[in-house]
Amino acid sequence: MSENENKNNEEQQSSSNDFETGSITVEKNGHFIHCLTIIGQIEGHYILPSQNKTTKYEHVIPQLVAIEESKEIEGLLIILNTVGGDVEAGLAIAELLSTMRTPTASLVLGGGHSIGVPLAVSCRKSFIVPSATMTVHPVRLNGLVLGVPQTLSYFEKMQDRIVNFVENNSKISSGAFRELMMKTGELIMDVGTVLDGEGAVKCGLIDQLGGLSDALDFLNSAIEEDSKCSGQ
Repeated sequence: MSENENKNNEEQQSSSNDFETGSITVEKNGHFIHCLTIIGQIEGHYILPSQNKTTKYEHVIPQLVAIEESKEIEGLLIILNTVGGDVEAGLAIAELLSTMRTPTASLVLGGGHSIGVPLAVSCRKSFIVPSATMTVHPVRLNGLVLGVPQTLSYFEKMQDRIVNFVENNSKISSGAFRELMMKTGELIMDVGTVLDGEGAVKCGLIDQLGGLSDALDFLNSAIEEDSKCSGQ
């Protein structure tokens, strides 16, 4: 087999692996932008059933570290369509995203449910398509829960962590966000709020209505601005 054939096979295998992990690097206007999808439930310390669509945090975290340290990748686009999942795992990913020097943008498609909200606001700029929704509700646990004061204290501290993160990474205040979490009469058998794209922008949760081209245009502008500031 020739050297060119070996190179082509390696490129095809690399491309296949990228699609399997929900990530790909593309070039636009001379800039390399990495696209990472976060879909389904965020899988944390417990393995979810095989029929569930999941994003494993132990896969995402090393990718974010590699992107931040990469000499080639200049921007990161996060595409979100989540239905909640492990709160601490999702918050860990969100904290990493919010502390990256690499220009980042998030795009909400379909839905951003529960822990998907901190993930959406963690990037330098957040976008949402008009038909997407953001579901805001209090923290809850599945399975056996002990009815003791310590359990209530744990819930409260976990909720405070999420509220503080959202307030620090978006334009919404903690009070307004808590009102959305505790709203009654909107969700069946539950408390919380479902915001469409326009509503999410209006309340300050998401920065801007927009789609893929808007997010990519922002990243290219941010990359060029960062390059000028660093004197490159």
